[in-house]
Amino acid sequence: MLNQAPASRKWGINNDYAPLRDVLLGVPEFYRWVDAGPLIGRTLANAEKTGVRFDLQTAMAQHAEMVSIYETNGVVCHYLDADPVLHRNFFARDSSAMTPWGALICHMQLKCRRADYVTAIRFYQDNAIPIWQYASAGHFEGGDFVIVEPGRVLIGYCGERSEKDGSEQVAAFVRSEGWEAVTAPISREFVHMDGLVVPLADKLLVACLDALEPWIVQQLRDWGFDFVDVSYREARNLGVNLVALGNDKVLSMQGASDLNAKMRALGFEVFDPNMDMFTLGGGGVHCLAQALRRDDA
Repeated sequence: MLNQAPASRKWGINNDYAPLRDVLLGVPEFYRWVDAGPLIGRTLANAEKTGVRFDLQTAMAQHAEMVSIYETNGVVCHYLDADPVLHRNFFARDSSAMTPWGALICHMQLKCRRADYVTAIRFYQDNAIPIWQYASAGHFEGGDFVIVEPGRVLIGYCGERSEKDGSEQVAAFVRSEGWEAVTAPISREFVHMDGLVVPLADKLLVACLDALEPWIVQQLRDWGFDFVDVSYREARNLGVNLVALGNDKVLSMQGASDLNAKMRALGFEVFDPNMDMFTLGGGGVHCLAQALRRDDA
């Protein structure tokens, strides 16, 4: 696995849709299903009726297929250290967030993830990647930091994960750099803003419009965005939670069949591996990845 990287490499992103060059992942070798929020809580509560169960070997194989898709598309994969105590740190989206100015180190709320910042800080320090800021005013998690386009960030909070105070602090950090930042409350069932809105291309967002507050949708329209709308049914199962690879390529998931058909109709090449060990466990491919380097938009 690649962890070390030359200090001369330009790190950071000013968007989340231009060609992806480097991505931070984790290794789910200590993964298990535990009650860690509403998504996996729903899985566990219904397991007797649905018959679903966790299988580590299947999870590792699904993760490996995702890695293969990145590598086939020329993306260099980097990894957080696996840790038996931090058994969910491979959801690399949340312990940090990449910006044009360096990494934001987040302050996670779940007890089983509260110390994930340890492996995140270690990774950035070991790879000479600048750390920009630390969230400290309240809990804040990287899945709520959505760069919709250069100069604009949409920042969410549901209270159980990111909190309003944390989100407002991060927004102030962003504004101090001259960018716009809008904070918005979201429903706890979607956990993070990247369960509701993810960039797909220039001025094009994948979003569950029915689940967003109308004023948020209007703000995005005022900024000039169009939408690929995702049904509530698919969004509540992490359909929105995809990764734009750039060059009209998208890493999605098998479960988002209606969304995948819409994106293909728009001319996108869609990779849709089965990631159910992760979606049922609380996170999709966007949750599993932190973009480290993209082309500037």
